Amino acid sequence: MTHYDVVIIGTGSGNTIVNRRFADWKVAIVERGTFGGTCLNVGCIPTKMFVHAADVAATPSVSSRYGVDEQLLGVRWPEVRDRIFGRIDPIAAGGSEYRHHNADNANVTVYDGTGRFTGFKELTVDTKDGASSVFSADRFVIASGSRPIVPPIPGLEDTGFHTSNTIMRLEELPRRLAIIGSGFVAAEFAHVFASFGVEVTVVARSKELLRTEDAEIAARYTEIAQAKYDVRLNHETIRVARRDDGTILLGMLHPDGSDELEVDELLVAVGREPNSDLLNLDATGVEVDHEGRVVVDAYQQTTVDGIYALGDVTNPHQLKHVANHEARVVKHNLLNPDDRIEADHRFVPHAVFSSPQIASVGLTEEQARDRGIPYVAAVQRYGDIAYGWAMEDTTGFAKVLADPQTGQIIGCHVIGPQAPTVIQPVIQAMSFGLDAYTMARGQYWIHPAMPELIENALLKLDLRPER
Repeated sequence: MTHYDVVIIGTGSGNTIVNRRFADWKVAIVERGTFGGTCLNVGCIPTKMFVHAADVAATPSVSSRYGVDEQLLGVRWPEVRDRIFGRIDPIAAGGSEYRHHNADNANVTVYDGTGRFTGFKELTVDTKDGASSVFSADRFVIASGSRPIVPPIPGLEDTGFHTSNTIMRLEELPRRLAIIGSGFVAAEFAHVFASFGVEVTVVARSKELLRTEDAEIAARYTEIAQAKYDVRLNHETIRVARRDDGTILLGMLHPDGSDELEVDELLVAVGREPNSDLLNLDATGVEVDHEGRVVVDAYQQTTVDGIYALGDVTNPHQLKHVANHEARVVKHNLLNPDDRIEADHRFVPHAVFSSPQIASVGLTEEQARDRGIPYVAAVQRYGDIAYGWAMEDTTGFAKVLADPQTGQIIGCHVIGPQAPTVIQPVIQAMSFGLDAYTMARGQYWIHPAMPELIENALLKLDLRPER
């Protein structure tokens, strides 16, 4: 049996671990799908490229308020799609080629196939060419990611549907699209397809969209979305069927009875689940929690010494920047077993590239109240800062939460133009312990730029003792 120093399972963030510092290690890399993982191929990168095109397409719908008359003459979907994947697919192929054939990887063996543990620190890989390989290693890194959840809706599998893995490669734009789900994937694709002229219906079991966000943010987004799309709240999809003419019929239940919806394409976007169940982890003693996530300690090590895990397979954030951080931690700890470092998950930000955009870091008001954490909060509207006023933004705002005694920021939530960029100074302040008053008064804020939104929110905080 071939024995390796380290085996990396997954080529998303896991692929970033092995560099020239591992030149003296005997390395194996296992990939069941496409090199680059979710973010590059079916996640962050292509979706944001579609979002940018959608933002451009949506501009004429609001331009008249500024005295500028614009028209959307058309959306050439095949060109939009092919421009995006014409740039992404070669990167994935290049990553595979580099690991397979570049001289820098003479010590690396790549297995293209699905790996599963068949013994303690023993992996069997069923390769794509039908062969099977069995090998062992001193160390493993489980970075196998996640996949879209497929809910058990009667008729769904037989009808045919899309997930985020496939919806971006449609042959043509549908006239009508139903999206089952109320989270960030549903929000982003609703924006993309509606901006391209598709009649979008969002079907949500919940009473509002983006319900895990701060309550005021979720309420504001839901209100805005209802004006843009056909939003069916409190609707549970109970059956799906494809008609003879190719259309799809959804049957739904809601508090007042039943409902039906006819569309041309269906996107299921109800969340993602870790790929841990594909690995037969029991065979090597690695534990998972009640949601199937691999259990790790502060060093990203699993319940088995020498086996680490990172990314979507272990953390609930399911964010590329978190996976990248964890990959750096795992790399260090592999190379420095006597001087390991801990992962830092104190202030994990996230963003939703919807319309409008949303960004968040730290605690929501609801979480602070539930945990009995003292806080003060302040809200600043985009329309009340100079740049927001120039844009005539009437819906966007930022909310900042802080400890009333120390002034330390414990949360920030933004909905509005460029929210993921606007929030970044707050992430920095929280990460380095900069209190709200010092952050607001101890530096210049460019006038009349959008970060003044954060400055003004900080100055509104009722901090004690008085400063």
